[in-house]
Amino acid sequence: MAKATNRYAIQLAIFIAFGFLFGYDIGVISGCLIMPDFIRRFGEIDENGEYYLSSSRQSIITSLLSAGTFVGALAQAFTSDRFGRRGSILIWSAIFTAGVAVQTGTGDSLAQITVGRFIAGLGVGALSAIVPLYNGETAPKALRGTLLVLYQLQIIVGLFLSYVVDLATHHLQSSASWRVPVGLQLAWGLVMLSGIFFLPESPRHLLGTGRREEALTVVAKLNGVPENDPLVETTVSELEYGIRAENEGGKATWAECFSTRNALWKRTVNGMMLQFIQQLNGQNFYYYYGDTFFQSAGTHLSPYVIQVILGGVSVVGTIPALRLIETWGRRQSLLTGALMEAVCAIVAGLVGHYTLAPAGTPTELLTKRNKAGGDVLIAFAVLHVFSFSVFWGPTPWVYLGESFPLRVRPKSIALGSATNWLWNFLLSFFAPRIAEKIGPLILLIFFGMLIVGYIYVFFFIPETRGLTLEEVDEMYRSDVKPWQSSNWKPHLSEEAHQRVAEKEARAIAEEREKASVSESS
Repeated sequence: MAKATNRYAIQLAIFIAFGFLFGYDIGVISGCLIMPDFIRRFGEIDENGEYYLSSSRQSIITSLLSAGTFVGALAQAFTSDRFGRRGSILIWSAIFTAGVAVQTGTGDSLAQITVGRFIAGLGVGALSAIVPLYNGETAPKALRGTLLVLYQLQIIVGLFLSYVVDLATHHLQSSASWRVPVGLQLAWGLVMLSGIFFLPESPRHLLGTGRREEALTVVAKLNGVPENDPLVETTVSELEYGIRAENEGGKATWAECFSTRNALWKRTVNGMMLQFIQQLNGQNFYYYYGDTFFQSAGTHLSPYVIQVILGGVSVVGTIPALRLIETWGRRQSLLTGALMEAVCAIVAGLVGHYTLAPAGTPTELLTKRNKAGGDVLIAFAVLHVFSFSVFWGPTPWVYLGESFPLRVRPKSIALGSATNWLWNFLLSFFAPRIAEKIGPLILLIFFGMLIVGYIYVFFFIPETRGLTLEEVDEMYRSDVKPWQSSNWKPHLSEEAHQRVAEKEARAIAEEREKASVSESS
């Protein structure tokens, strides 16, 4: 038996993670909205003859992407089943690229740029669900958490890169100030489209559609061994055994995602709840109001620089998650993150409420108390963003990518991903209005949600570290208590190994019998 290597599987995960920086498209527009040329082309003229971008126009430009992501996240479930994971990635990458081209080619048409953002959003939403689906099905179980964390890392790197590019181009007086940041996304789409030349199909999808020989080839590639290596047959036999156990009952429907069969409703609700709680962690609030906090501390940093600082903190925070997701596990990461962020939220909220000067107060009028309070708030804001990046940023996506049986996996992941985008939209729409009324006390809402998140994880989220996707299915069917799940041991692999061993033993016995008959004759 040749020594297995996961090099090819890791290369695939890195390509999928960094070939498409989803976060870039989310972050780039915030800087464009305050660029003079962008405002002149897509804004209105006030009574003084000056161009401005009304809140309603800002809202439609930003929200159309969220609307597209929601639709795309659900729509990919149909393409992932019909055309496979590989084909679906290529289809939605092409749609995203078309949407970026429409935006970049806009002259001064508000309708064109919003439609372009909606089309790009379709691709972003669809791929946000397909990436954890694909990586979850191709990654070895010992590295699956780490490779799925790359998904969150590429979101954060994308956000950070968009802030850096906005900072670099915002001073330009021509349309290049916003066309360059927006048009740069064409590179991400073209990189993903190049995957047609080397992306393999998911072996689980191949087996689920009766293409066993192709599955053998892919499994051999992913493990870096020849196709005739015993490891390949053993792995495929285990997958087949698990798929047969989880796929009894025919073709899945959307309703089955919430059925009591094999505790599917628990898994779907868990995936959706983690995405819901993730969006209400409070970290996005700092991106929206970070400049206000820094100004309250007496700094003269521009909104572009503030975004780069917070983006850099997020990138640094996501790096240790690559290891912690496998050493600490999913449950411990979520529980630790909820407590750390809750402390940050309540301290920042109360300090901000009782010490900060009213918004818009000139820097020279800030008191020593105002500046000290601003410094404390900034420190806890940075710690909050850092903690989110380590724990709650990546872990819900890891959990979403590894919790569902093959028959409903695309649909259940679609529901979880769509939940994320729905609450992303609602938060961006309502948070500014709430904050305008109660200021930093809005952070107490996020504090309450983080406490709810801690309780929910403790009682409902089982540990999935170190299990194959089929073993995760077995654990849910075993109805193990989440707080006892860290010590649970699977039996599915043992049974599959036993079946393969019995098959090999029969084959050896038959060969010996043939040899014996041949000698006697």
